[in-house]
Amino acid sequence: MPLVSGADVESAARLLDGVVRRTPLEHSRALAERVGGPAWLKCENLQRTGSFKIRGAYTRIARLSDAERARGVVAASAGNHAQGVALAARELGAAATVFMPESAPLPKVAATRGYGADARLGGETLTEAILSAVEYADRTGSVFIHPFDHPDVIAGQGTVGLEVLEQCPDVATVVVCTGGGGLVSGIAAAVKARRPDVRVVAVQAATAAAFPASLAAGRPVPLTSMATMADGIAVAAPGDLTLAHVSGLVDDVVTVSEGDLSRALLFCLERAKLVVEPAGVAAVAALLADPAAFAPPVVAVVSGGNIDPVLMMKVVQHGMAAAGRYLSLRVQVPDRPGSLAGLLRELAGLAANVLSVEHERLTPRLVLGEVEVGVHLETRGPDHAEHVLAALSAAGYAPRVD
Repeated sequence: MPLVSGADVESAARLLDGVVRRTPLEHSRALAERVGGPAWLKCENLQRTGSFKIRGAYTRIARLSDAERARGVVAASAGNHAQGVALAARELGAAATVFMPESAPLPKVAATRGYGADARLGGETLTEAILSAVEYADRTGSVFIHPFDHPDVIAGQGTVGLEVLEQCPDVATVVVCTGGGGLVSGIAAAVKARRPDVRVVAVQAATAAAFPASLAAGRPVPLTSMATMADGIAVAAPGDLTLAHVSGLVDDVVTVSEGDLSRALLFCLERAKLVVEPAGVAAVAALLADPAAFAPPVVAVVSGGNIDPVLMMKVVQHGMAAAGRYLSLRVQVPDRPGSLAGLLRELAGLAANVLSVEHERLTPRLVLGEVEVGVHLETRGPDHAEHVLAALSAAGYAPRVD
C-alpha cells in the first residue's frame, strides 16, 4: 500500500498556507526537568477550530472536483473532525452534514453547527456515527470525508510535522496522541522524509488502544469495548492506510492510563497555562508517566483544546486525586461534645483544607461511646498527605485512609 510521502505533505502545506495557523512551539521547563533536556509543546489546541483537524479536512475537501463539492460532504466525528470539516466546507463553498454520537460534548456540537454544518446526533459510538455517514453518502451522493484513513487527510495532518522540524531543528523525539492514526501517520511521513533519525512515538489511551493488537495481527483488529475520558482518540480500529503508516514509519506505540491523562491535563493547566482536552494531552501524559523513555530534545504534540467545561471540572478533580492532592480518611473519636472540633483544629494546624465531613454511629467497627468521622481533605501533594497522616497518628487518632 503506497504511503504518503514527504513531498505529499509539502504539497499540502502549500495548499494550507494562509488557511491554517502556524501554531506556537512552547518550551516547558517543568517537562524539561523531567526528561533531562529541552522539552517543547506543539500547541495545536490553539489551531483554528481548536485542533489539528482543519489541516486534513481542508486538504481533502480542497482537492475534490467542483462537481464533487457541489454534491456536498459528509463526515462522522466525536467533535474535532466535525468542526474541521464544517469550517473547511464553509470556506470552500460545500454543504456539510456531520453525524456525531449522542455522547458528543455539547460545545463541540454547538461549534460544528456554528460553522454552518448540519450536525446530526445518533448512536452511542463513533463507529455507529461512521456507519450512518457512509449510508448517507451512498444515499445522497455526498462525499464521505474520512476522519483519518485517506491520503489527503494524512498529508494535511502531516504539516504539523513540517512545522515541528522548522521550529525545533534539533528535535530527537516527537510524541503524538493517537486514535485512528491520521495525525501520527502524517507527522511520521513528514519527519522521516527529512530526518529519519528522529524517533516518532504514538500514544494511545490504555482503555481504547487499537493499534497494539492490530500491529501484532498485521490487519485492523476492532476493539470489543472502549472506556476513556479521551473521546477524541477513542477509535475502535485503525484504518488500513494508517496501520500501514504506523507499522512502517512509527518507532513505538505506548499507552497511558486514565490517571495519567487527568494528571497531564492538570499539569497543562497549572504549569503550561493551556486548556487541553483529555485526548489532546495524551503525549504529555506519556512524558509525565515515563520521562526517561523519551530522548530530548522532545516535542509533545498537544492536539486539541475543545473540552466541555463540565468534563473539565471532573477531570481536574480526578487529576488532583491522582496527583495526591486529595486525601480521604476515617478516624474514631469519643462520642462527646468537642471531639469533632478537636479533630478539625488538629487538621487546621496541619494546613489541610477540609472539603467535607460525615459522622457515622452505626458501624460494627465502633465500640460503645465512639463515633467514626469521615473527612475529605485537600492537601498540597503526596508529601503533605503523608505528613497529615503521621501527625494525626502521633496525636492518637489512628487515621484510616479510604
